[in-house]
Amino acid sequence: MNLNYINSQSLGVAPAKSGSVGVVGLGLLGGAVVERLYDSGYEVYGYDISFTKSEKAILLSSAGDVFDRCDTVMFCLPESATVRRVLSEVDKKLRPSTHRIVDATTGHPEQMKQYHCALKNRGVVYVEANVAGSSDALRNGEATLLIGGDENEVSPLLPLFEALCKRAVLVGEAGRASHFKLVHNLLLGLNRAALAEALGFGAALGFERADVLQVLSQTPAFSKVMETKGQRMVDGDFSEPQARLSQHLKDVRLILDIAESGGIRTPLSREHCRILAELEKLGYGAYDNSVIAAAFGTVEDLGADLLR
Repeated sequence: MNLNYINSQSLGVAPAKSGSVGVVGLGLLGGAVVERLYDSGYEVYGYDISFTKSEKAILLSSAGDVFDRCDTVMFCLPESATVRRVLSEVDKKLRPSTHRIVDATTGHPEQMKQYHCALKNRGVVYVEANVAGSSDALRNGEATLLIGGDENEVSPLLPLFEALCKRAVLVGEAGRASHFKLVHNLLLGLNRAALAEALGFGAALGFERADVLQVLSQTPAFSKVMETKGQRMVDGDFSEPQARLSQHLKDVRLILDIAESGGIRTPLSREHCRILAELEKLGYGAYDNSVIAAAFGTVEDLGADLLR
């Protein structure tokens, strides 16, 4: 299957309509998903073991309750092992020819493919919808959805995807979206690391970090990361994360596992992983992933301030 930007018009799907959608996992990404769906007119039911209040979702007491209420359920979970656990919990709730699972989890591609095959054999639709972009990018309608699944299963979900993002691209069968999301995250993470190192290098040479960022933003060195993470690195403000450092470290480890099994050389990602792991050990894991700036001395006494 070729890469294919898709929308309701291209696939001949009826215009978006409101309805009921369930969301399992209400962290940074899940919270943004809830907001987008609610603001698009959907009635949203949600569940997360860590959340008891939501302004835009009707919270239920279990993932099973979400499946009882909703035919379409989105997963916004931290990893594929958690997807497996949730699927096990809701196993007896699944209704063949009725339930559709849309998985936005960044997980292991082979495991996601296995979930698709197992559910398809039971008459349950499973489609990947990985978000290329941060929770803020999704919330602002600036992210891109990477879709993995059978086209005939994807088509009815186009109105839902269009409520979430302006752009969706069908990258292939189930599992392929997770592969592509890792390609995306590899580059995005290295862009952050390169920006952090450049700001630190410039500061060490006596330039103001804000000036370095401003000038670089107007040269061929520009990247979108400068807009989304540059000011955070300049200010040393890593609170209110768009995406946490520990979550990205999980992704980089997954990238390295897949690369090793396939004989793929990823020397930059290997060094990136080492830096992220050191920062996590220092207690930076829960901060915004722009905190990688701490590894390059871009903010004076950053570690002492954060760990105080």
